[in-house]
Amino acid sequence: MNSDVTLILNAMQDGSVDAAGKLLPLIYTELRKLAAAKMAQERPGQTLQPTALVHEAWLRLVDENGQAHFQNRAHFFAAAAEAMRRILVEAARRKNAARRGGGQERLDVDEIEIAAPTKDDDELLAVHDALDRLAAESPERAELVKLRYFAGLQIHEAAAAMGISERTAKRYWTFAKAWLFDEIQRTR
Repeated sequence: MNSDVTLILNAMQDGSVDAAGKLLPLIYTELRKLAAAKMAQERPGQTLQPTALVHEAWLRLVDENGQAHFQNRAHFFAAAAEAMRRILVEAARRKNAARRGGGQERLDVDEIEIAAPTKDDDELLAVHDALDRLAAESPERAELVKLRYFAGLQIHEAAAAMGISERTAKRYWTFAKAWLFDEIQRTR
């Protein structure tokens, strides 16, 4: 599958009109698994379903002509992770806007686990804001967090997607978790 995806991405770069239509069926199952894993960690009553998350992400990845522009497989999955992140953050913001001020519960930051997907909208928004600040300081580490936290990739999968060694990915991950925790704790 990896070589098929790469071939289609190359065809897209060369301007093939029908390449984007061939890409979605190849990567749909993988994206659906990532979305399902993420959505399984959400609170009960979540209205966004994995299929809807994948479809919404896909719509954000292609332009108005149905074309997508990715340099390689890693670039595609990084873009997909970012699209899923933004969709989940927007959904969390909509929910918070609906309940503004009423019944909000304060989080104990010592209980925040950056390594696992969040179940709480406020926590998701705190991670999102801190991640933007991390990206300004260390884009590579922020990219790794996006792939792990929002796309649900394992450390070896994220390392491969980024083109770095698993050892480097582990160092980035350790640093990013500590940095994000401190940043969230500082801003709360």
